Amino acid sequence: MTSNEHEGLKLKREVGLISAISLVAGTMIGSGIFMSPQFVMFNVGSPGASLIIWAVCGLVTLCAALTYAELGTMFRESGGEFIYILRIYGPLPAFFLAFTKIVVVKPSSIVAVSLSLAQYAVAPFYPGCMPPTLVVKCLAAACILVVATINMLNVRFAMTIQVIFLVAKVAGLMVIVIGGIMTMAQNGLETLGNPDIAFEGTTLGISTIGMALYQGLWSFSGWSNLNYVLEEVKKPEINLLRALMIAIPLVTILYLLVNISFLAIMMPREIMTSSAVAVTWGNKVLGSWGWVMSIAAALSSFGTLNGSFFGLARICLVAAREGHMPNILSMAHVQRLTPTPALGFTTIIVFIVLILGDFRRIINFFSFTSWIFYGITISGLLYLKIKNSYLPNAYKVPIIIPILVLLVAVFLVLAPIIDNPQPEYLYVTLFILSGVLMYIPFIHFKLCPHLLDKLTVFLQLFLEVAPAEKNV
Repeated sequence: MTSNEHEGLKLKREVGLISAISLVAGTMIGSGIFMSPQFVMFNVGSPGASLIIWAVCGLVTLCAALTYAELGTMFRESGGEFIYILRIYGPLPAFFLAFTKIVVVKPSSIVAVSLSLAQYAVAPFYPGCMPPTLVVKCLAAACILVVATINMLNVRFAMTIQVIFLVAKVAGLMVIVIGGIMTMAQNGLETLGNPDIAFEGTTLGISTIGMALYQGLWSFSGWSNLNYVLEEVKKPEINLLRALMIAIPLVTILYLLVNISFLAIMMPREIMTSSAVAVTWGNKVLGSWGWVMSIAAALSSFGTLNGSFFGLARICLVAAREGHMPNILSMAHVQRLTPTPALGFTTIIVFIVLILGDFRRIINFFSFTSWIFYGITISGLLYLKIKNSYLPNAYKVPIIIPILVLLVAVFLVLAPIIDNPQPEYLYVTLFILSGVLMYIPFIHFKLCPHLLDKLTVFLQLFLEVAPAEKNV
């Protein structure tokens, strides 16, 4: 064979600025904004405090994204924090992250989004009652299969879907914003206009603030999605920062306006007792057309599902390329140039999680693990800044920003444990550390290195895939 025949494929740079914005904003805007406002309000107890929480969540998200933008211009590879931790701290902590995200955290998150999508989609057919679990799960499985197939077929098609659904979900949120503006024009906004009323009933505590931030930040999750696919972004040194600076302020402003609209239509107690605040808003404002909000929430969830799959497959591919996962997962289709094996593998894991049960409660305990790894990643950036380790043309964020985000990460990790310790946090920590049982024999000592060789060759021929090299 010639040397060219040994060269791996390279994923095409199909993600332009518009696609990059949609990949960030389209993944962030999901079911969270349709459900989280009542939980934020419940934890902090007042309209004014809840709006402050949403503004703080937007600011924290923007600062965290800026730190990731610097890391992205320093390490111009896909994989996000997996690559950053690997390059700064070494393979063991990077494996902990890959193991936790690929096996549990991301699949559980995708299942939660798909179940929310299915519940919203079938809600108009079951007025006044909860839809059957089997119906919801079957529809969720169908949506997962559709999204996985789209991502396997064509990157450009997947990005087109992402842009279309971003437009649809922004339109849905604008309906809420305009409805709130019209109501305020007629009736005013007495609650927020009077500081004594706006902050009446505020409950301040480490645990309540921490849980409110968790719920708000859950609605912003997806801000780091672009770092996972950086090798497929056109001009990443320019478009990464531009996309983040457009997408995150856009989402933050929309979220604040949507929450103000909720407060213009509903009393705080109504928001706190609602099972889906946007649907309750729709029933009050749109009357018989209230089902439109259910469809809008379903469309939002679909866009988030597509973006989440797109990012998760790239984490899996990069982890396999670095030797942390089976080699077959580092390959891409020879014609379509999509990471078919990684997408298939993640789809199987997602289906297993979906069959086992509703994992949204588990996500509440695993969400703090995300901030553990965010904190580790950002501490790595501070280490590099102190060493003054920069690549040419790297974007530099002021050092105060990663310091502030690191403090927030430490608070979010410790707050629920200190103020309200629960055994689940110990179980989650033990699960993360259990990754060492796989790392030591199979990654560090490389026991049974040829165990999967025959299966890899078979799957490579069957799936028509070849190794995907770095595209830097």
